[in-house]
Amino acid sequence: MNPQKRQKLLIVLTVAVVVLYAADMLLYEPLAKWFAARSQAITTLRQKVKDGTALMRREQGIRGEWDNMRTNTLPTNGSLAEQELLKSIDGWASQTGTEITDILPQWKSDADEYVTLNCRVEAGGSLSALMQFLYQIKRSPMALKMDSVQLNSRDTTGQQMTLSLQISGLVLVPTPQKSS
Repeated sequence: MNPQKRQKLLIVLTVAVVVLYAADMLLYEPLAKWFAARSQAITTLRQKVKDGTALMRREQGIRGEWDNMRTNTLPTNGSLAEQELLKSIDGWASQTGTEITDILPQWKSDADEYVTLNCRVEAGGSLSALMQFLYQIKRSPMALKMDSVQLNSRDTTGQQMTLSLQISGLVLVPTPQKSS
């Protein structure tokens, strides 16, 4: 092969490699990054649509559950709420044979939408009676949450137990109606 032809061929090949490298750096890599970001955004949006569709299918169940929760909250009147909770605790204790030794109700305002009635309950009885008492609280439709439960034995045989219980009752604060 002629040296001049070889030189021209090498120059053409060098220019072609430089052009391909520049095209890679200026076109391919930015487009690949853009495509990857767009694919990620599409995947995220598809997941959001899927979650929204599932939420719409469960709307009636969720609304029914929320309505049930709202109807079973404690009354907004503080003294009525305390009275209802204390009456329920007394009823559960008498049903199960549990002896209530101390009840300490205390109000706590965590947010504008709700307040909680925290109630510290000290009780005594047999293990069976105390378990039934806890079961009655748990299965109650009232909006109650057991925050802490502690059982201790009062005698060496474990026949007489003491229960320290922290219960929170939910009170939804009515939102003021906006006038139009």
